[in-house]
Amino acid sequence: MSAAAPAGSPEARALLARVAATPHLLVALDFDGTLSYLSDEPMSVRALPESAEAVRSLAAAPGTDVAFVSGRTLHDLRVIAEHDDDSPFHLAGSHGAEFWHPRGSSVRDDASVSPVDEDRPDVADEVLAAVEAAVETLDGAWIERKEFGFGLHTRLANAADTDRATSAVDTIVAERAPAWRRRTGRDILEFAWRHEGKDAAVAALREQLAATAVLFAGDDVTDEDALRSLRDTDLGIKVGAGETAAAVRVESPAELAQVLSQLARMRSAAQE
Repeated sequence: MSAAAPAGSPEARALLARVAATPHLLVALDFDGTLSYLSDEPMSVRALPESAEAVRSLAAAPGTDVAFVSGRTLHDLRVIAEHDDDSPFHLAGSHGAEFWHPRGSSVRDDASVSPVDEDRPDVADEVLAAVEAAVETLDGAWIERKEFGFGLHTRLANAADTDRATSAVDTIVAERAPAWRRRTGRDILEFAWRHEGKDAAVAALREQLAATAVLFAGDDVTDEDALRSLRDTDLGIKVGAGETAAAVRVESPAELAQVLSQLARMRSAAQE
């Protein structure tokens, strides 16, 4: 794994110019920590004004599709993205288990794909009740029920309570639902009975939209699946610190917004 080039370096500029010149570009972006800063109140998160302006400009550029690819449920992703039925942005929620496509898109013209209840395991309610009971007395730890599982949030918990909550939840799932997929992220531990990942979400969007190149940006461990899946002609961008498979690194969502704005200008110029 080679070191990611800092944004603004000659290498990073060359990589950005290459994807800007592709005939049909898919810009796929994580949301939390990527287009926005993280928050102790997850549903209060909103895109930075500069990020929102940049993605609107990209969506309006010729031959360009923009998608938000998130671990959030589709419902919650639409709330934080301030996304309505007239939005130009594609959505992949629940790590790619749910999709929404704009009206008139080449993929489909109707509303979102509804989750399927047939996949819900018989032990789901039992597991959810057990993990909620296990952490209810631990300050700052809480369970978020999701479409296909749950997330243990520990952003507000101290180290000891985080360890207790994580151990309890891991034990419960190992005993009662060992086939569920385990994911870790910043102050969150997730389990799901659906096994889709952001790599599969990006692959599906690439195929559905006939993209000739993909730019993917993300900040967390769960984004590395998508970053590792990119092709030589694509571009991966890591937001923040940490080991990464991305070719380029930015320090913050604000710096990513600058890169995306630059890409929108380059994209429009390349297509003139």
